[in-house]
Amino acid sequence: MNPQYDFEGQVALVTGAASGMGLAAARAFAQAGAAVVLADVNEAAVRTAAKELTDAGHQAIGVVCDVTDEDQAAAMVQSAVDTYGRLDMAFNNAGIQVPPSDAADETAENFDRVNGVNLRGVWAAQKHELRQMRTQGSGAIVNCSSLGGLVGLPERAAYHASKHGVIGLTKSAAVEYAPRGIRINAVCPGVIETPMVADMLEGQAEAMAAIMSEQPIGRLGQAEEVAAAALWLCSPGASFVIGVALPVDGGYTTH
Repeated sequence: MNPQYDFEGQVALVTGAASGMGLAAARAFAQAGAAVVLADVNEAAVRTAAKELTDAGHQAIGVVCDVTDEDQAAAMVQSAVDTYGRLDMAFNNAGIQVPPSDAADETAENFDRVNGVNLRGVWAAQKHELRQMRTQGSGAIVNCSSLGGLVGLPERAAYHASKHGVIGLTKSAAVEYAPRGIRINAVCPGVIETPMVADMLEGQAEAMAAIMSEQPIGRLGQAEEVAAAALWLCSPGASFVIGVALPVDGGYTTH
């Protein structure tokens, strides 16, 4: 059973919120009493996700945002502030995968695309979240890295570069902003049952089987398990936790 949090009167922002771990986190923040800003590049899906929460009696809005565009990231944060007056928590979860590739054959297009979303997108969202939070003197940010931010795997160089970068971004910003009352951490999900992983399981069955064999718990993770970690990192229970890269990976990175 997940811990119960009281986020009444607080405002949470989640990117990549239309599905998978982002949607699970948005639901969890709402159930804990927060007003939630759901952001996603998929307009129809994010509107549907926000409506699900408002129909259940929660405060929520859906915002269309391509995090690779800094102006859109800034507008996303401004929407939160214009609607709810503040921003207390953020889960920068939006991310993509690219097909596996021999490091010598990786295309610049794929490298730029995966780093544009996974690293630049987190940078842009965090930058504008921090601008609001520093005026308040409080806040908590969780950035989504990956087990790919902690280890190396064949044919994953570009993706792992983006996720290692998220950890560096998180740690440096964390030590800069801790004295200002803002905590920044990262989660590093393992193989989680999401639409993106379902596509990988289907299209890269052999590679995914090898990865799964290294996951000691012997099963896929659930989106709700990553959401639970993100909520804890945003909660008072993690008040002395700064700049961590928390594995949520069923034990994958223990060996």
